[in-house]
Formats: sequence, structure tokens, C-alpha cells
Amino acid sequence: MSTQAPTIIVTGVLLTRNDREILIAQRAGKPPLAGKWEFPGGKVEPGEDPRAALARECREEIGCEIEVGDIYESIFHRAERGNILLLFYLARIVHGEPTALEHTALAWVTPQQMRDFDLLEADRPLIERFIAKFPSHADHGGRGSHVP
Repeated sequence: MSTQAPTIIVTGVLLTRNDREILIAQRAGKPPLAGKWEFPGGKVEPGEDPRAALARECREEIGCEIEVGDIYESIFHRAERGNILLLFYLARIVHGEPTALEHTALAWVTPQQMRDFDLLEADRPLIERFIAKFPSHADHGGRGSHVP
């Protein structure tokens, strides 16, 4: 009889600027995930509401208070260390400016520019969906605007 690793629930925030750029964050820490880009967010603790977890993670990771909106997308991802259910929420900043408190860097990027960043495998399916949603915004080149 095989034992299956439990599914971990992870939230991700989709913060937009000027209806054309999305905030991504570069992971700190140890390989193999260090240096990869992701959407800010994190694990939901046992018994924690996913929206509350996302608000907490944004305070801890990027120093912002957010208002969490609707789920934009959910993605089931099989990883070596277990299964992950990612819940991506739309949100808006209600207080503060994004700052890389637990990441190496933050960047505001267009959906087209996301293709140039080494996003985590689980986050990559969102790129094409964003491009389809924001087709009228031409890519102005470059690698996005980095946040200190």
C-alpha cells in the first residue's frame, strides 16, 4: 500500500499596477528554488482561512496590507516533495508599498515580460492566461521595473 504525501495549500497574490504590470518576487534561500521568481504568498497553516493566510504572508513578505478579492485561478501541481494546491487571488494594496522583506528582489512586469523570468514551474501556467487577458498592452521590452 502506497502512502501519499498530503496536499499543501499555498496562496499567491496577483497585485497589478496601472492595469498592465503584475508584481513578482525572486526567492531567497537555498537551491533549487532560490533565485526563481514567484507570486508573493505562501502556505496556509492548519485551520487558517486562505484569504487570511494571504494577507499575513503579504505583511511578512512584502510589507503591505492588502484587501483580498476573488480567486483568479487554482492550480494543482505535483512536486517531488508532495502535491500543492495553489490558490491565486486578486488583491489590492490598501496600505504600504511593496518591499522585498523576505525575497531577493521584487519586480513589476507585464505578462509578456514574465516569459523572460525564471518563474517557478507551478506559476508558469498563469503567464499565457495573463497574456490573453491583457493583449492590448504592447510589451515595451526590458525586464520590468525592479523594486528596492
